[in-house]
This record gives sequence, structure tokens and C-alpha cells, in this order.
Amino acid sequence: MSTAIEQAQELFSDEVVTKANSRDIQLPYGAGTAVLITLDNGHDHNKPNTFGPGGLLSLDAAIEAAKARTDISAVAITGKPFIFAVGADLTGVPRIETHEQAMAIGKLGHDVFRKLGELDVPTFALVNGAAMGGGLEVALHCTYRTVSSGVPAVSLPEAFLGLVPGWGGTYLLPNLIGAEKALKLIIENPLAQNKVIKGPKVHELGIADEIFEPADFVEESLRWAAKVVQGRITVERPEVDKGEAWDNAVNMARFSVEGKLHGAAPAPARAVELVAEAKNRSRDEGFAAEDQALADLIMSEELKAGLYAFDLVQKRAKRPAGAPDKSLARKITKVGVVGAGLMAGQLALLFARRLDVPVVLNDLDQESLDKGVSYVHGEVDKLLGKGRINQDKANHLKALVTGSLSKDAFADADFVIEAVFEKMEIKQKVFSEVEAVVSSDAILATNTSSLSVTEMASKLKHPERVVGFHFFNPVAVLPLLEIVRGEKTDDTALATAFTAAKKLKKTAVLCKDAPAFVVNRLLTLFMGEVLGAVSEGTEPEVADRAVAPLGLPMSPLMLLQLVGPAVALHVSETLNAAFPERFAVSPELDKIVEAGKNEIFASDLSIDPEVKELLSGGDKPSEEKEILDRALRAMAREIRIMLDEGVVAEAADIDLCLIAGAGWPFHTGGITPYLDKVGVSEAVNGEPFHQGAPQAL
Repeated sequence: MSTAIEQAQELFSDEVVTKANSRDIQLPYGAGTAVLITLDNGHDHNKPNTFGPGGLLSLDAAIEAAKARTDISAVAITGKPFIFAVGADLTGVPRIETHEQAMAIGKLGHDVFRKLGELDVPTFALVNGAAMGGGLEVALHCTYRTVSSGVPAVSLPEAFLGLVPGWGGTYLLPNLIGAEKALKLIIENPLAQNKVIKGPKVHELGIADEIFEPADFVEESLRWAAKVVQGRITVERPEVDKGEAWDNAVNMARFSVEGKLHGAAPAPARAVELVAEAKNRSRDEGFAAEDQALADLIMSEELKAGLYAFDLVQKRAKRPAGAPDKSLARKITKVGVVGAGLMAGQLALLFARRLDVPVVLNDLDQESLDKGVSYVHGEVDKLLGKGRINQDKANHLKALVTGSLSKDAFADADFVIEAVFEKMEIKQKVFSEVEAVVSSDAILATNTSSLSVTEMASKLKHPERVVGFHFFNPVAVLPLLEIVRGEKTDDTALATAFTAAKKLKKTAVLCKDAPAFVVNRLLTLFMGEVLGAVSEGTEPEVADRAVAPLGLPMSPLMLLQLVGPAVALHVSETLNAAFPERFAVSPELDKIVEAGKNEIFASDLSIDPEVKELLSGGDKPSEEKEILDRALRAMAREIRIMLDEGVVAEAADIDLCLIAGAGWPFHTGGITPYLDKVGVSEAVNGEPFHQGAPQAL
């Protein structure tokens, strides 16, 4: 064993080793003996198979043992129930100190996996469950692949974290299915909030040669493999276009990466170039280039931030700081939603799908109510059309969501959430009316984006049951749920909220009842600095472009359009009333709202001329670097204040909120590691937010 591998094993000393267990299988139809390798780390599906040095060496030993035999006709590899493998074990990566150690990790993966494609007998990957990163790559090295129709998640998420698919992904996948399709998995999906595909799509794309149902997947796969071994089935794959189509796909990916990240993160761009070169490289050259890229990126600051962000959403999100014991939670058997607008409709659909309980929408007039219920039913029909639910499920969901003009329909509801206009008097009136009809132990929740939960509950007989339950738009996409504890909110209400959040598959973060909570407070401040520069005379396009080095999912003015100028103005007014010395109300934003302009950009993505006229300001323009610096300084100062105020438990919760609620990119680690990295934290506050590498827990 080389010294580099020994060092790698030491770095991954706490690895949960995925063992490669081999057994002989007699293939049907007299096709001979196959060695079936089952990947299994000894835990249930809650701890997926991964590949660290120990796991790779176990797989290597299994392959070498098969290689030495002359009595077998095939080798197959599959995973434990529900899980194939979800990629590299990343636990030891932060401990890697040298480029040589990083190179050893990349090379070990290639050296082991490639043997599956270089045996004297055909190899079959039987993808029975989730296959991500190295899990998909080990399958790509095999001669043939089958996939279960029940597989819920297949992806190459490396670019999302700050890496590249470095164990064959950027070479083998495009040479299997073409550059365009491959780049969807390598670039497009990771940069779209780490999107995954399911088993049927894996087959449709040509990654898998055959697809079988979950119940007898392994058996059917082996029957198919036997026919392939005997030559009774010939697997035909379309020839990959290595001409203009390949180059066009690469150029489109380059354009997309630059447009989204503006050079802020190196990994996606590096992955695109690896795919570009895979057209003409040999396998050895392609793998060597992946080794080099992997080693370079493992040593990067972006990866450290990405791993911290990954831990936030994988670990901290599952154990929210400050959440009461779940045993205190009340069972929810029916939900009431006050309001029937777009947000209310999204909430109704989510509650019905995830909790599988009746949901009643309530509004003031029949037209609004019918529109709200129709929206939900329309969204259900879309799910049916996409094949995500069957007809029975669609009928069931539609039956669960109804409407009522009377709040009496909430009499037997356990959980009622309001989603009405952002005005304190209206929300107080709504809660008063709801309290008059619900049981004494029903939980009352507010979806307010900025108003005080304490004040909202202050006129009720039971203010202790009121809790903030702030979703982000679009509800189905953004996972964050800010759970806000008012001054009198009790543990029962809070525990019920956290339990509901988990069932809704949301990332819940406990927040103090402070103006605009976390995300809206920080984004309003951030946007305010950009609008402030415009007020002073900076061209809107220049100010909007100033924060591009962060690689955010959208520019400040695009975010303003998404949120809506009126909502943004309301939040800024709320924060100005609370903190007038730090939050200004933009006169230009006020003009835009007064003019009724909801769209900031024209159809060609240029700023609407009328909006640009309303944004015209003074005569003291700033340069882009100055605007970025002032925005980052303001963020660093405000985050320090929020932590001192106890708005959240730790800086990690700030980062988790921005990642899950605003799509803040993984390569920044949220915001606080980035502020530390560029020196703004120390310059503004006298110290960084994190001592040493940031830790999620």
C-alpha cells in the first residue's frame, strides 16, 4: 500500500466503511456463474453507502478476487436496500493538507472503479436505489446498467459543493449519452438547487440500458444480464455526436455558468472544460485530468465553504437549535388557511400533500375562494400530468382541499395559519375571529414576513398558542421555514410547529420575534445598499451588477421583481421604523410602488425604461467595488447585531437561512464564512464570525 493511501486512511479514520460483499449467483438460462457484489455499510437507509479510502479498498479487493477467477461469466454490483451509493465520504476532506494527499484520493477512486470496465467478463451495475456522485460514477464504469423504476434520486452534485465529478463522471457520461445530456446532470441540475432525477429519467437519458420494477428488480436484472451474456440480447446505444452538437452544448454550459456565477466559483467552470476536452481525450488522459482538477479543488477555499454549507443542510437542519421536545407536539388532523391568494393556495397544497389531512381555505368572497381552490386543483392536475402522482392520488388531494366563507369551518381544526395582507390590524382581527371558533388547544400560526408575532397575539385570550410560521416563495421550491417564538409562545405551540415543519419536509430555523426575522432583514439591508447607491447617482445597471462576484442566484433588482416592489417597500418600512439609523426607505422604491410598476425588467431583461426613469438619483455615482464593499460591511455589522440580540442561536443559523430561504450559493458557505474569508468581518467587528474553519454543529 502506498504511503499516500495510508495517509488518506488516517485522514478518514472515522469513515463508516462501505463493504463490498461478494457472493456467487447462478445466472438463469445456463448463463454461468456471476459474482454479485453488494455495497453495504451495515446501517439502514438513513445512513447511505459512501466511498472513503476503506470502502474503495474493500471494493478493490472484491474486484481483484473476481478478476483472478476463470469460472465466472459476469460480475454485477448493487447496493443495500433502497441505496446504491451516494458518493464519496467527505468527512476526511477538511483534514487534507497537501495536494499530494488530495491527488491520492482522486487516483484511488479511478484505479478501483476503472477495473469494473476492464475485466475479461462483462460487468453490470444494478442501480437499486439512490445513486449520487461516486455512486453514479461506479455504475458508469460498468459495461451495462439497469435501474429500478423506484429509484428516487440520481445526480452528480459535485459542482454544487465545489468539486467536479472526479471519478469518471466528466469523461464517461458525455461519451455515453452526449455532452448536452451529460451537462444537464453535471452543471444544470447542481446549479438548480441540486436537482435530482429519478429512475425512469435515468433510463430515458440512456444512462441505464434497461429498467425494471422495484419488487423483483435484482432478479429481473440478472435474468436480463444472463441474456446479454449469452448474446440473446444485444445492447444498442445511439452514437454520440462528437461534432458541432458537442461544442454547442459546451458553449451553452459556459454561458450559463458565467451568467449564474460570474466567476465566483471555480468548480462548475472546471467541470465544463473537462467535458469539453473529453471529446478528444483518451480514457487515461480524461481520468488524469479529473485527478488534477479534483486535487486542485479539494485544496480550495470554495470547497471548504461548500462542505460547511453541506453540513448545514444535511445535519444542522435536521437538529434545529432550540426546538422543544417533540413529545410536546399536538397532533394535526385538520388545517385551516385564512386567505385564498397565491401564497395561501401554495400552503394549502403543501399541507394536503405532506400531512394528508383536510385543509380548508377561508376568504371574504366566493370569487376569491373559488379562485384559491381552483389554483390548488390546477396544481394537482399539473402533478398528475407530470406523472408525479396517479389519478387516485389526484382525486384524493382535490377532495382534501375545500373552501368556506365562514370561519366556523375551522371549529375542528388543530392548526390554523393566516396568509392575509401584511397589516397588523387585519391580522389581529383575523386571529380574534379564529380564536372565537377553534378549540382552546388549536395552534394559531402566522405567515407574516416581518410583523411582530408578539403584537399579533397580544389581544388574544391565549397568546401562548401563536407562533410564526414564515414560508418563502415559491413554497414548493425554497425549503426554509422561519419558526418565530413570540414573547408568550409556549413549548407546545413551538413543538407542534417544528413537528409540522419536519412532516412538510422544510428546513426549520428558530428565530426570535425581531423585525423581519432573518432572511428579509438581511436581504432588505443588502438591497437597500444597492438602491442607496442608485439614489446617489449610480446607474441602476452598475449597482445591480456590483454584487455579481458573490455568484448569487439573482441580482438585487431581479430579487426585487420576484419579491414584488410593494412587499419590499413594506418590509423596508417595518425595518426603518425599528432601526431608523440602519435601514432607510428608498424614495425610488416608493416611486415605483406609487406608479404601480411590478416588473423591473423588460422582456429582453433590460431594465424597463419607465422604471429606470423612476430610479434616477443624485450626482454622486459609486464604482462597483465600492458598492459591494458597503453592502458586505453592512451585512457584517447587522449579523453581529442579530447574534448579540439572540435572533438566532449561532452564525450557522444565519447561513442556513440564507442558503435555504434565499438560494445563497454553497460556494460562499452562506454569508459568514465569506465575510471572514474576504476580511470584512474583522474589519467591521474586530473579529471573524468563525475561529478556524466554520463548523455547522
